Amino acid sequence: MDDILQQLEERRAEARLGGGKQRIAAQHKRGKLTARERIDLLLDEGSFEEFDMFVEHRCSDFGMEKAKIPGDGVVTGWGTINGRVVYLFAKDFTVFGGSLSETHAAKITKVQDMALRNRAPIIGLFDAGGARIQEGVAALGGYGEVFLRNVLASGVVPQISVIMGPCAGGDVYSPAMTDFIFMVKDRSYMFVTGPDVVKTVTNETVTAEQLGGASVHTTKSSIADRAYENDVEALLQMRRLIDFLPSSNTDEAPELPSFDSPDRVEPSLDTLIPANPNQPYDIKELIHKVADEGDFFEIQESFARNIVVGFGRIEGRTIGFIANQPMVLAGVLDSDASRKAARFVRFCDCFDIPLVTFVDVPGFLPGTDQEYGGLIKHGAKLLFAYAEATVPKVTVITRKAYGGAYDVMSSKHIRGDVNYAWPSAEIAVMGPKGAAEILYRSDLGDKEKIAGHIREYEDRFANPFIAAERGYIDEVILPRNTRWRIGRALNMLKKKTQSNPWKKHDNIPL
Repeated sequence: MDDILQQLEERRAEARLGGGKQRIAAQHKRGKLTARERIDLLLDEGSFEEFDMFVEHRCSDFGMEKAKIPGDGVVTGWGTINGRVVYLFAKDFTVFGGSLSETHAAKITKVQDMALRNRAPIIGLFDAGGARIQEGVAALGGYGEVFLRNVLASGVVPQISVIMGPCAGGDVYSPAMTDFIFMVKDRSYMFVTGPDVVKTVTNETVTAEQLGGASVHTTKSSIADRAYENDVEALLQMRRLIDFLPSSNTDEAPELPSFDSPDRVEPSLDTLIPANPNQPYDIKELIHKVADEGDFFEIQESFARNIVVGFGRIEGRTIGFIANQPMVLAGVLDSDASRKAARFVRFCDCFDIPLVTFVDVPGFLPGTDQEYGGLIKHGAKLLFAYAEATVPKVTVITRKAYGGAYDVMSSKHIRGDVNYAWPSAEIAVMGPKGAAEILYRSDLGDKEKIAGHIREYEDRFANPFIAAERGYIDEVILPRNTRWRIGRALNMLKKKTQSNPWKKHDNIPL
């Protein structure tokens, strides 16, 4: 028996070494942790249970029968994050560059199936060079099996991808179908075809970083939700994110103890809105002052910065915040902002996370770039997402709510549950100046008359009371009381039940 136990320990030690000490040293030299080091950081200490440690590929072409390493380039299993079960896989770049083979894919699909059956989040740590060329169609079939499970798990359990090195070719499509993608600055990149292929086909000379680095995907393509300085920061932030999320679509989000008073007032919010209607202010100040302990996990903070989305808590319960940002493009809605917010709203609705929306929107961004780029359809995505959502929805209009953008931003007309406005709110078809110039075209040459018409329009519409008179606003509230008013509304809506007409699935304007 002692011999058998000794043999087991030796085989485990060999598997844990992955590609060997030399390749591990090379991984560290690049500033990257190994797959197992990443898992140890991500999970609670001692909680990791590994599956398929001794699995090897079955390829015998191109001399591969002589090159077999236990684990076959991916570490899979389950563990806990702050006591809650998660499943995960971590690609091991020290073994065949982390490339995907038939057996490598089978290891991943096993934990995907387990996550779906047992209703727990799944996290993928990517650091790999794509499909294993020696296996040909067998590797491609493995990708297809992984992709299928990404789709089946969508909206059932949270799926998170962390790109910690190269992620190319077929490898990019699995993260693309997960709920969130995070990257590591200067060390990770994602692209379908690499710089060499780009050079051959289009004659463009581009580096991996320029083609698919974190700076590109967090600011231009919107592929990645955030980027972090190094592996350690990325993994610690994933622990923080998991704390905001439910384990599945049938579980409630974790409710954490809050040391923040539910009836806290914030007198500073009474002066947040500048006297000049064209002067910006930072909507994140409002979010931080409303959320428990000012804790806010922002999603896609570097993309479409004219809208802010992310997770916080009120009275210990997870909330999805969406807010127009007057500091960027005056908080206007454009194609990028609409897509960003729509995806976030749909995620929250999938997992029964209530939505709190802060509105200061002067309308949709005009111009040929926007119209040619499909603003109508992209704007409709956000409208569709809010109207479809059945979770509790609380809306606060802080200043401007003009035109169709008023309707889109979780208005009462698209099933907003509780809609508040600050006294500074302006709800109208358009701004007073533009409205006066259209209504009184004949007076355009007379500055005094136009100024009078502008004041008349402001008196009539540059306030929340017309909307309140019609029941479109439930209450005009003091800014200082925003936190506790939202908290009371959410408590009232805690047992909300609402359903949409039966359908196989909807047809959102993609």
